[in-house]
Amino acid sequence: MSRRCGALAALLLLAPAVAEARPLRVLSLDQCADQYVLALAPEADLAVSSRADDPDSWMRHSTQGRLRVRPTLEAAIGFQPDVVVRYWGGEPRLLAALEKRGTRVLNIDDATDMAGVRENLRSVSHGLGQEARGAALIAHMDRRLAQAAGGGRGRQAVYVTPGGYTTGAGSLIDSILKAAGFRNGVTGPGYQPLGIEKIALSPPALFVRGFFQQWRADWRGPGRHPVVERAARGRTVADLPASTLSCPAWFVADAAALLAEAAR
Repeated sequence: MSRRCGALAALLLLAPAVAEARPLRVLSLDQCADQYVLALAPEADLAVSSRADDPDSWMRHSTQGRLRVRPTLEAAIGFQPDVVVRYWGGEPRLLAALEKRGTRVLNIDDATDMAGVRENLRSVSHGLGQEARGAALIAHMDRRLAQAAGGGRGRQAVYVTPGGYTTGAGSLIDSILKAAGFRNGVTGPGYQPLGIEKIALSPPALFVRGFFQQWRADWRGPGRHPVVERAARGRTVADLPASTLSCPAWFVADAAALLAEAAR
């Protein structure tokens, strides 16, 4: 009997240590959050979104063996995360319920420039206890931006998507164009239709295309119209991979570097 009591006492002493040894449990509520948690906390017990391995996911090759969950309250309760990371995923009731249960929610802001991306990295890496990894990704950003500088030689270029949209000042795309040494040919702020008629009458000198490698993306959209295709023929600087554009994260600097390399 005393031997059993001794064994039980040992287990009770070990229980807190076992609990402390459990890896951090992190739930990602959308594809953008997937990129952050996969890069910053790969050793954590991760649950990622169903889109984590889509072609437009930068970290898609790191998803093997990861649990996939939908952004629902039932899934969150079942997983019991310590930390939740989100960009746009999760409805307000879910977020309120998580915070009520004491779960920390880390929000990725909708950055419109490189400084905003760096702040996202600092904030999320701090929340995950991975400041060193966050600093390393910021250093990677800065190296890629240095490589991109001046590639466009001040030429004017216009961004276009398969849906026929473009963007002017106050957007992350505008920051990518400027980081690669281009002037944005769109003068109005924010995202807006480019307009087939406008392209037909006054085509831009240069195009930078985004998301065109995603054949499911607006395959009959204005950006794929024959008029736009003819205007862009011989004037397209680069087809930027969707994986570099789908999230305000460190790889937007890779998009700028790829654009600059293509321009050179």
